[in-house]
Amino acid sequence: MNTRIPRSRTGKQEFIAGVLEELPLQLGVAPFGLVFGILGIESGLSPIQTICLSLILFGGASQIVFAQLIAATTPFGIILSSVTMINLRHLLYGLSMASYLHKLPLYWRVLLAYLLTDEAYAVSIRRFSQQPPSRYMHFHLLGTGLTLHLFWQASTIIGVLIGQNLPDMLSLGFVIPLTFIAIITPIIKRQSELIAAGCATATVFLTYELPWNLWLILAALSGIAGGLIAEKLKEKGRAG
Repeated sequence: MNTRIPRSRTGKQEFIAGVLEELPLQLGVAPFGLVFGILGIESGLSPIQTICLSLILFGGASQIVFAQLIAATTPFGIILSSVTMINLRHLLYGLSMASYLHKLPLYWRVLLAYLLTDEAYAVSIRRFSQQPPSRYMHFHLLGTGLTLHLFWQASTIIGVLIGQNLPDMLSLGFVIPLTFIAIITPIIKRQSELIAAGCATATVFLTYELPWNLWLILAALSGIAGGLIAEKLKEKGRAG
């Protein structure tokens, strides 16, 4: 009995598959981009600055932090370190993808690195790791990344247009903490994560009046330390 070996997908098929698999996630991405566009204007950035920030940084949560710190006239060093810490996860994404993409020409790797964000990684790594390899499978990541990029930029532009027309009395600054609460709350599942969040929150209350928005860095370090200590104590408890 003859068995048919499935033919590898073409670049076009990989690209379309990436687009179709990424589309459902835009229900959550588009509102977030809309919020950033509005907050960029609320933070004192011009429409062009807000749109360019979204194009250059393209990092979701880090863009909101950047706009917030710029509005507070925070020193550049604090802004750079804050955004870098938030975006360190992209380094892990790149390392995870490297084994699948290292043979590509440099221009392909640079393009895909720019498009490699949370939702694009989540969809494409599943294809790379769970489905048969293909000569053109990098087009899958191109499809997921471009889909996310286009929806993000479009929603940012709409947010900018809405933000320009908001009455001065209507301030949406409160949306920033609400947005982060909505992002963080669902992923807090372990005791160590809860302790990390508690340490960071307590540090914010204690250090919020410090100059240069140092509370942001201190809260992050406190949360990391609290989570690590909790994990170590838990491991010792198991060993004992």
